[in-house]
Amino acid sequence: MGTHVIKMPDIGEGIAQVELVEWFVKVGDVISEDQVVADVMTDKATVEIPSPVSGKVLALGGQPGEVMAVGSELIRIEVEGSGNHVDTPQAKPLEPAPAPVQAQAPARAEPPAQTAPQAASCRAAAPIVPREASAKPLASPAVRKRALDAGIELRYVHGSGPAGRILHEDLDAFISKPHSSAGQAPGGYAKRSDSEQVPVIGLRRKIAQRMQDAKRRVAHFSYVEEIDITALEALRQQLNAKHGESRGKLTLLPFLVRAMVVALRDFPQINATYDDEAQVITRHGAVHVGIATQGDNGLMVPVLRHAEAGSLWGNASEIARVANAARNNKASREELSGSTITLTSLGALGGIVSTPVVNTPEVAIVGVNRMVERPVVVDGQIVVRKMMNLSSSFDHRVVDGMDAALFIQAVRGLLEQPACLFVE
Repeated sequence: MGTHVIKMPDIGEGIAQVELVEWFVKVGDVISEDQVVADVMTDKATVEIPSPVSGKVLALGGQPGEVMAVGSELIRIEVEGSGNHVDTPQAKPLEPAPAPVQAQAPARAEPPAQTAPQAASCRAAAPIVPREASAKPLASPAVRKRALDAGIELRYVHGSGPAGRILHEDLDAFISKPHSSAGQAPGGYAKRSDSEQVPVIGLRRKIAQRMQDAKRRVAHFSYVEEIDITALEALRQQLNAKHGESRGKLTLLPFLVRAMVVALRDFPQINATYDDEAQVITRHGAVHVGIATQGDNGLMVPVLRHAEAGSLWGNASEIARVANAARNNKASREELSGSTITLTSLGALGGIVSTPVVNTPEVAIVGVNRMVERPVVVDGQIVVRKMMNLSSSFDHRVVDGMDAALFIQAVRGLLEQPACLFVE
């Protein structure tokens, strides 16, 4: 028998160190060639580290959350033969691990002739086998909060994500199925004395560092404007009714992107990045719009490149593609960097006003709040209109307050008179 040592790979682009996010193996495990052993994170992207050999895990080189240098020992494996001792594998873009197959759980045979209602009754009677009380279920902070609000103990919930991670879909499945009293989570009004410590590692650590750095370095100021989008919403619905089947459904986002692109022609100082160490502002001709996207692991900002050259449907399709890639942890490093201005929206949860944080080194971020119907005065008459606020933030070191207000007013004018979006 020999020993094979896998070193932390060189992921490229001059990166000297990465953060170890998660192990998928433990000491004593027998692993196969190409099996993913760990996730690591660079400044932007998460990558998987596969094993180039089959063997038995002898030692792990670090703990989740530890920052490791490229070339340091990651994992030691016992292999047949003399072993290669040192190897540096190529890192692969992160892809979700396949859900555990049903055969991993004890099978429950059901008579073939049993009717659907009878089968449902049998399933309802079967108690859920929880994890050991000391076993900590893997789940994102968002999943944990949702479970806490619903009064669900995560140790009763089967996780279908990588390494048994509990996803939102798993909570949905748990809530939708009847459970026996043996497996029920305590009621929402039951007294609780438990607590939980969540390590700030991986993407959550990167988010925390970027937000702290942005608030420390940027002279933030926010500007909120109310917009009547009744005409825009009517146009969107008409276009979807006519072209939705052939071209895809349009949300408000591609219209907002178009309005930003047109307005930025008169405000180049807002489509800019600021290198505050070199004291250089770069004004960009291309409009690369960052699309703030919330996933199970936290906030990511995939980039819609060259929005100025995209059609309404072309931009809509690309927004959906990069946002889905980010949510599924498949976005490349290039797709997560290089934005010149950011658009952020919480959709139906957008509230009335927000104060988004500038995505440095950019100098502006446009925030979209919830659309609501409410009475407004138009030409002396009270009428019901569809209203929405834009809550936007700017770097006051680069953008003057007057310029920010005029820019948002220009966006407002384009959205309230949507024909102007397409007049050159």
